[in-house]
Amino acid sequence: MFILIFVAIGLLAIILVVTLFNAVTAPMLKRVDGCQNGPRVSVLIPARNEEANIGACIEGFLAQKYNDFEICVLDDQSTDRTGAIIEQFSQRYPEVQAIRGESLPSGWMGKNWACHQLSQQVDGDILIFTDADNRPAPDAIANTVAYIKRFKLGLLSAFPEKVTGTLAEKLVVPVVDMFVYAGLPLWLTYFSRSPSLAAASGLWIAFTHEAYQRINGHQAVSNQIVEDVELSRLAKKRGIKILTSVGTRVVSCRMYHSFGEVWSGFSKNLFGLVRYKTVPFFVLMLILFTGCVLPYITVWFASLTKLSLVAISMNIVMRAVLAVKYRHPFFTSVVLHPLGILITLLIGINSFYQVKRGRLEWKGRQIDMQVNG
Repeated sequence: MFILIFVAIGLLAIILVVTLFNAVTAPMLKRVDGCQNGPRVSVLIPARNEEANIGACIEGFLAQKYNDFEICVLDDQSTDRTGAIIEQFSQRYPEVQAIRGESLPSGWMGKNWACHQLSQQVDGDILIFTDADNRPAPDAIANTVAYIKRFKLGLLSAFPEKVTGTLAEKLVVPVVDMFVYAGLPLWLTYFSRSPSLAAASGLWIAFTHEAYQRINGHQAVSNQIVEDVELSRLAKKRGIKILTSVGTRVVSCRMYHSFGEVWSGFSKNLFGLVRYKTVPFFVLMLILFTGCVLPYITVWFASLTKLSLVAISMNIVMRAVLAVKYRHPFFTSVVLHPLGILITLLIGINSFYQVKRGRLEWKGRQIDMQVNG
């Protein structure tokens, strides 16, 4: 047990260094001076059964401080009022284009097919893909364009600020943020050529039109569930400059609204973060348990109390920095940290089980995992 605690401290030291490095140096979408005049931008929003979100999302983009952009929204076979709401906006605002999605063909994931259809309908020099539950600040487009121009990027992604309401959201959603902000020095996505050091969030991912065409767009990842990460890796393989940034205070979203949505949503994605590789996945699960849960257990053993307290202190500092920097809920992130990790581990195991079983479901569609190989 001594060895495991020493391992935990070693792992936490690395995680804490990455956390502090990102806290000081991470590219923040809010820190750049936006350019209101620039290339034409196409905002692409796939929407399936999003009647509660799509109106506020479109209104957020209509308020952008940028001079040349269009908003293209695709109704992806919705069974609620999503399509009617999109049509109402398109009739009132000439910059809003309503697109009726076609049926999902074999071999495609729903979101990828929707994004592909959107990409065929626009003429922007820069394409920004986002989700209906995203809320952009008025300078979101301008700051995105400024980053792309300043660093000559072909792809820029930003991880939005996560809005949480229920206890389950507050416990789990920041943990998934932690994977990025405590596990990957973000500037390495720009300076390193390795595809393994690539990351992106499909909640806010922008391409130059030329870069999107070079990687064959969403058609190249048609059968991928975690398509955003795959797109970023593919861009690096093609020699395209990418950068993963922090969208806090510029783009925000509430991903889920209940424990059931948290469980289903992350069960769809967690195993895919390691490209469905069993050994790396369980190594990641073991690292999380050893570093972030085990010290809270071993602290009750007299012979391990001091070492465990060191590990617990490192956890507290790490989560406190993340909470302050990225506006995570402080109490649940710091005080209930091991509980959030435990629930995330359970979701991860369910993700592994559901994928191995062969089928997942999301937004009323069955996902056939056989197409992912």
